[in-house]
Amino acid sequence: MTKNQLVGFAGSAALAAAILVPGLAFAQGGSLNANDLGVGAVQSEIKLGSGDVRQTASRIINVALGFLGIIAVVIVLLGGFKYMISGGNEEKTHEAKNLIVSGIIGLAIILSAWAITSFVISRLITATSENG
Repeated sequence: MTKNQLVGFAGSAALAAAILVPGLAFAQGGSLNANDLGVGAVQSEIKLGSGDVRQTASRIINVALGFLGIIAVVIVLLGGFKYMISGGNEEKTHEAKNLIVSGIIGLAIILSAWAITSFVISRLITATSENG
C-alpha cells in the first residue's frame, strides 16, 4: 500500500466516522426537546441579546463596512501624501497615483456593497416580518 493510498484510506475512514458517530450517540431514539439539552438553564444563566438576528447581522455588516471604508480613505490619504512629497520623481508619482486610484476603487466597491446589503436586509426584514 502506497503512502497516497494510506492517506486516502485514513481520510475515508475519518469521514465515515464523522458521519456514523453522531448516529450512535443518539442510538436510544426518541425526540429531544429544548429542556433535555439544558437550553432553559443556559438561557436563565447567560444574558444574551434578545434582538432580531437579522438586525444584529445588519449592524455587524455595517460596522465591518465602516472599518473597510476607513481603510480605503487612509489609502487615498496616503497616496495623496506620497504624491505631495514625491518631488517630481516620476516613479514615486506613479506609485502615488496608483494608491489614490486603488483607494477610490475600494471606496466605490465598499459603498456599493453597503447599498446592496442595506437593500437586501431591509427587504429580508420586511418579507419575513409578522406584519408583512
